[in-house]
This record gives sequence, structure tokens and C-alpha cells, in this order.
Amino acid sequence: MIHHVSVGTNDVERARAFYDPLMALLGYRSLRDHPHSLDYGVTDVMFSVETPVDGERATAGNGTHVCFEAADRNAVQEFHRLALELGGTDEGAPGVRPNYDAHYYGAFVRDPDGNKVEAVTFSAK
Repeated sequence: MIHHVSVGTNDVERARAFYDPLMALLGYRSLRDHPHSLDYGVTDVMFSVETPVDGERATAGNGTHVCFEAADRNAVQEFHRLALELGGTDEGAPGVRPNYDAHYYGAFVRDPDGNKVEAVTFSAK
């Protein structure tokens, strides 16, 4: 199951002007509003528009990642381990990401084509 999808932007205010009405039309609302990102969904964030974490300009691939929901922390760890075994590269070892949420436990990898993918759980186990 997909947890959320993110796309990059170089201008959050321009993105807000574009996405706020479109997301409202589709039944989504702004759930969190940060200087670096816009987060939309119904009850949980499903779609984000954000400036790339690495500080570079957003491009069709930079700032974009797909996040998959994992059942628990062990599944996040296994996702990371297996991805590396299958030829992926590390973009962030399994761990808590308190800058996102106090319970956000995720791992990031790039697939062999360079696409960034993540597994996340909010489970304490």
C-alpha cells in the first residue's frame, strides 16, 4: 500500500496557488503547511509538494519519491536491507525521523535507476 507521493517545487507559494484549488476540487485539503512543503489528504497526508531536501533545484526526479506503508519497524528494516541486496543504494538508514513526526520510522533507498523510494511505519514496534 502506498503511504504518500511527493513531487518537487522551486516555489512553494506558486505551487500553493496551483494545488490548493485542484486538491479542493478532488476532495483533499491542506493538512500541514510548512515553509518548505504543502501536504494534502483527507485524514492523513497522501500527496506533498516540497522543495528538495538536498537543497538542489527541483526537477522531474529531484524531490520526488514514493513512500510505501510498512506494517512495523521490522518491515522497514527488511525493506532497506533487501533493497540494498537487490542493487539499490542507501539514501537514509532505518530510523526515527523526528523532523517529520515523533513516531515516523522510515528508510530511504534509490532503485537502480535512481528513483527514491521509502518505507515508513508509525508503529512503536
